[in-house]
Amino acid sequence: MEADLSGANLSRANLMEADLSRANLSRANLSRANLMNAHLVETNFENTALMGCRIYGISAWGLKLQNAKQEDLIITRPDEPTITVDNLEVAQFIYLLLYNDKIRYIIDTITSKVVLILGRFTQQRKAVLDAIRGELRKHNYLPVLFDFEKPASRNTTETVSTLAHMARFVIADITDARSIPQELERIVPHLASVPVQPLLQLSADEYGLFEDLRSYPWVLEIYRYKDLDDLLKSLEGKVIAPAEAKATQLGQGG
Repeated sequence: MEADLSGANLSRANLMEADLSRANLSRANLSRANLMNAHLVETNFENTALMGCRIYGISAWGLKLQNAKQEDLIITRPDEPTITVDNLEVAQFIYLLLYNDKIRYIIDTITSKVVLILGRFTQQRKAVLDAIRGELRKHNYLPVLFDFEKPASRNTTETVSTLAHMARFVIADITDARSIPQELERIVPHLASVPVQPLLQLSADEYGLFEDLRSYPWVLEIYRYKDLDDLLKSLEGKVIAPAEAKATQLGQGG
């Protein structure tokens, strides 16, 4: 509806089922407003007060939330035990996670099948990564291949960290490493539940700082391969099996 409500005092307002798509609510006061079942598509909530709002049933996509104050957002119906979150965009997911058995099953399935593959995306290195992805599919995994050819940014690092949290294990080809050191530094020290299986072509040397990661028990020994054919022949026994065994061990508490 693209309404301009910037700076409006809508504290405790009843906006239930309102269509606020593309509305400008920047700098507005919506504290304790009722937004249940509201449509919030590309709504501007920049610098908006959103404390204590009821947000059960909202449809929220593409929101602008820079500097919005989000606290005690109530994601449950009035007849349910009160559950609050402090982020409008994750509210729907949290509710589904708590009350939908299928969602929990899907998440459990994903985290038991996803394998994050890290490596360089030069023409030669990408052929190796693509081949690894193909072999993982044959073993009923869900390979996720992330392109690090561009310099890593904060957003890139955060995305990699999120993907790693979803993974059964990580395969990192550290041959001709570029952004991988930065990403492994983000993942390894803070994610003891996810094994990392490093790979290195025999003709290459490991990068200098990799030695610092060897002390973490969930970082497996580097598997060194001669060439792509050699890697594919040994992938199941020398890469997948050790990573899977370590994932099982970590899942059982070591």
